[in-house]
Amino acid sequence: MAEKDKVHNGKIKQEGIFNFKDFYEFLYDYLTDQNYDVVELKYVEKLKGESKDIEIIWIATKEVSDYFKFDIRVHWLIYGMKKIKAKREGEELIMDNGTMELRFDAWLVKDWENRWENRPFWKFLRGVYDRFIVKSRVDDYGIKLWEESIEVINQAKSFLAVEGQSG
Repeated sequence: MAEKDKVHNGKIKQEGIFNFKDFYEFLYDYLTDQNYDVVELKYVEKLKGESKDIEIIWIATKEVSDYFKFDIRVHWLIYGMKKIKAKREGEELIMDNGTMELRFDAWLVKDWENRWENRPFWKFLRGVYDRFIVKSRVDDYGIKLWEESIEVINQAKSFLAVEGQSG
C-alpha cells in the first residue's frame, strides 16, 4: 500500500457575498492548470427553505515521478447559501450569500503504484530506500508540495477577496 505523509493543512472561511459557480470553476481550473487531476468524490446539496447547504470533496493528484505523487484534498462546506442581488460598479448582479468553509489537506504519496508491496522483503527495502537513499528527495518534494498547497489557498483567498467586493 502506498505511504502518505501529511505535508500541510489549511482552511479558508468566508461569510458574505460570493459567486459559487465562478469560484468553483476558478478553483477547478487553477488546479488543472497546475497539472493536477481533479476528481469529485462527493457533491451533496440539502435544501433548507430558501437556502441550501452544500458539501463537496475533491481529490487533486499530480504524479511527480514514478514513485512520488502529490495529493491535495479540498473539503467544501457551504451553509445557508441563497441568491441575492448585489451592485458592483453600478451594475446589479445575482450573487450568492452564505458561509463557505474550505479545508485543504496536502499529502506526499510514496510508492503510489505499490511496486514495493508485493513481498515483505520489498516492503523492508522501501523503508530503507525512503530513509536513506531518497531522503533529500522526499524532503524536497515535501517542500514543493507545501509551497503548492499554500499557493492554492492564496489563489482561492485572492479570488474570494476580489469577488466579494460589492458596493
